[in-house]
Amino acid sequence: MIVSNGTRASSYSMDEVSVMTTGQVYEALQTTEGGLSATEARIRLGAYGRNVIEERRRTPAALLLLKGFTHLMALLLWAAGAVAFVAGLTELGVAVWLVNVINGVFSFWQEYRAGKAAEALKDMLPQHVNVMRDGERVRILAQDVVPGDVLILEEGDSICADARLVAASDLQVNQSTLNGESTPARKRADAVDVGGLTAAEIPDLVYAGTSVAQGHGRAVAVCTGMTTRFGRIARLTQSVEDKPSPLQVELNHLTRQITVFAACIGTAFLLLDILFVHNPLAQAFLFALGMMVAFIPEGLLPTVTLSLAMAVQRMAKRNALVKRLSSVESLGCTSVICTDKTGTLTRNEMTVEALWTARREYRVTGLGYAPRGAVEAEGRVWTARDDAVLRDLVGAAALCTNAHLHAPSGEERDGSAAVREHHDASADGRWQVYGDPTEACLLVACGKAGLDPDALADVMPRMFELPFDSRRKRMSVVNAMPDGTLRLNVKGAPNEVVALATHVATDAGDVPMTAALRERIMAANDAYADRGLRVLAVARRTLDADEARAVSSGVPDAGDASAPLSAERMERGLTLLGLEAMVDPPRPEVARAVEQCHTAGIRIIMITGDYGRTAVAIARRIGIVGAGDVRVVSGPELSTMGDAELTEALRGDVVFARMAPEQKLRVVTCLQRMGQIVATTGDGVNDAPALKKADVGVAMGMAGTDVAKEAADIILADDNFASIVAAIEEGRAVYANIRRFLLYILNSNVPEAVPSAVYLFSGGMVPLPLTTMQILTIDLGTDMLPALGLGTEPPEDGVMDQPPRDPRERLLDRPTLVKAFLWYGLLGTVASLAGYFLVNVLHGWPHVPLAGMTDDADPVYVAATTMTLASIVFAQIGAVWNCRTSRSSALRAGLFSNRTITVGIVAEIALLVLITEVPALQGVFHTAPLEFADYCYLACIPFAVLGIEELRKLVCRVHARRAAR
Repeated sequence: MIVSNGTRASSYSMDEVSVMTTGQVYEALQTTEGGLSATEARIRLGAYGRNVIEERRRTPAALLLLKGFTHLMALLLWAAGAVAFVAGLTELGVAVWLVNVINGVFSFWQEYRAGKAAEALKDMLPQHVNVMRDGERVRILAQDVVPGDVLILEEGDSICADARLVAASDLQVNQSTLNGESTPARKRADAVDVGGLTAAEIPDLVYAGTSVAQGHGRAVAVCTGMTTRFGRIARLTQSVEDKPSPLQVELNHLTRQITVFAACIGTAFLLLDILFVHNPLAQAFLFALGMMVAFIPEGLLPTVTLSLAMAVQRMAKRNALVKRLSSVESLGCTSVICTDKTGTLTRNEMTVEALWTARREYRVTGLGYAPRGAVEAEGRVWTARDDAVLRDLVGAAALCTNAHLHAPSGEERDGSAAVREHHDASADGRWQVYGDPTEACLLVACGKAGLDPDALADVMPRMFELPFDSRRKRMSVVNAMPDGTLRLNVKGAPNEVVALATHVATDAGDVPMTAALRERIMAANDAYADRGLRVLAVARRTLDADEARAVSSGVPDAGDASAPLSAERMERGLTLLGLEAMVDPPRPEVARAVEQCHTAGIRIIMITGDYGRTAVAIARRIGIVGAGDVRVVSGPELSTMGDAELTEALRGDVVFARMAPEQKLRVVTCLQRMGQIVATTGDGVNDAPALKKADVGVAMGMAGTDVAKEAADIILADDNFASIVAAIEEGRAVYANIRRFLLYILNSNVPEAVPSAVYLFSGGMVPLPLTTMQILTIDLGTDMLPALGLGTEPPEDGVMDQPPRDPRERLLDRPTLVKAFLWYGLLGTVASLAGYFLVNVLHGWPHVPLAGMTDDADPVYVAATTMTLASIVFAQIGAVWNCRTSRSSALRAGLFSNRTITVGIVAEIALLVLITEVPALQGVFHTAPLEFADYCYLACIPFAVLGIEELRKLVCRVHARRAAR
């Protein structure tokens, strides 16, 4: 620490100052109640630097832009465009290069937007704060706060530094940005033993990036800037390097495969042309270049981009907003989802689910904060008018709260509204909670029992309060009753409240507490706890005359144990009214989504800031884990585990509770080392490092912080786990669509290459059935539009019944190659060569050596090559229909249900007609007009190709069904 003379004193960690008394804190940090002097603050600012989040240097924009135009596939496209220019296809060359430019610019924009998390972290810190300087309260820039500054904290304030509380009055801090839990944490200024507590649980410490939800206090700044927990999270986030997605890795591998294959084909055809046909080197080279281009899928990048973009549109309709396109496909091979609990699996709305009294147990229906539902027991609906103990239970609990419920506009709160069941909160909004959500749900339960909490508070005004204290684990209020007496209403932890109760309320009046009654009460409490419910006990006591006078006089000091209204004197001789059991209920659609994940071979691991018992109960309730043993690993336990032990724990059913940010990051990293593809959900600042490290980071759009959204790849508009499952389905469709594209685009290579091989191995005796210009026409013209349409296919039926794709699986795998070259390619080859020889047989064999390489070609030869070209185009129409499904019937999907493919087919036929019928284009593409008989033959090809493939798929489906039996 820096003192005014410029020397450095001992520095202290947050854990160290938490165990100090207030006086020791001031002494250790070399400050006073009046704060630092202006001079001292300037010295410390120079020593520690400004209280800001530092940014990591980024890659210059120019290098990012260049990167998008120089990767291997881009270089291949530049080469393909150049070949088109050499061949005289200027328009096609421009189109190919334009595709490259568009993809390069898009990649640059995606890269440029990456790494915004640090900026969002910086923006979350408040710009101005109130501190004590020279004994006076002053308002300064948050960036000028230094260690030793005394911060003044008031309701609604954001906290700009990690600090130790030195004064607190009913202080509650919203730490959701750090621990992911929406319930505010109660804070106090007393020294505490931090043993076994996570950072967020230490009651005398507050952290940068959190905010004051209730009360007020003062705190001495200990850490600022990058030394805060907030700053360490920023550093963690910045240290996580971006890595290519599985799709990007596979596309790079595929590009290398294609490059080597195309080069080998080109070299082989060059040598064969020279050896067998004896063409001049220049002519043979142009022919070989054409064959190389034939094996380069120029439409691959546009198809990938289109497929991803269409999936993004479909995902947006299902409430998943995509920031990085490549992450869509990464979802498709996700094998593990690390998910939060609160707000993702659950509604993030505490709801009273059960009420317990000595007479009966009640079930409370309805979810959320809208007072819609009923109190049921013994097959009927109960209200406060029916049961005096029920009335006292819900009424006392509602009076003993500091929360408030605000109805949406147009919503009315009245007794009748309070008991209506199973309706939405309102057509124009949701009920809003101000204060502790746990207390808010007590107000809702009161309304469901037929009482208006606001009216109750008016009739029984609060006279005095003993705030909740983590040592007492209860809160008490004194209310004036209509009969003039004063009543103490108490709520708190069952163990604590029951221990102070001497009586129990029953239908017959208050009866003495007995061992048997105590055992019944605690058994009910344990049963609720085993179900993951949080339980509060509610009790009451009527004040005696002396206590009533003390409350009315306003004299007592409740903090003095000997004072008339101290907690020790007041909270005694209680009458237990009953228990209220509450839970943040799972979203109704989550259980089905979890079941779908299990069917799809996807594992779900819960990582939450909540306690393990609650987390396991919710995990069991929605099916994440089974009824067997589940290991609960807490944050403190994880900090003592080695990597080998963590890996072993991850192999079984496990739930992670009370996790710190670096621990969540560690779990994700360990899973990735195990070979898993990990998707991670999160909403707070604490989640940013794990979101960025994961293969797919999924942030919450409603409850998520800007930091989490910037670090993530996908944002859920509805914060719903089920939307992740829908996104996974779309991700799997993307990969399938890219493979469909490859299958389609590669199968045309065979009918392009085989005629050329016939020409070569015949030594030119069979004139070239397809010219280089016509090959380029197929690859860069007619094939492109239908191929792009395959990128828009929706998920095929049964896609979620398959296990996740192995990341090591190749896009261009053996089954795809066999189907492309030896099946679809064979069908196209038979059709095209049949067309070529059919024209020759009908018109006489041409005697024009090397006819495809000259301008004065024989008309019969030109008509034959035109027929070869047209036959390949029409065979591709059948192929694109076949490629739409891998197992199911294309007829069932509907031949014309994909409008993009239909438009592509119409466009390629139109293009074929143009280049064969327009005289100006006939000379460019070496084509001749087609006759009516030719079109009759061509019209049969697509349906023949489709029918043969439909027969094969039918045989495969029948065989699969028999094998399944």
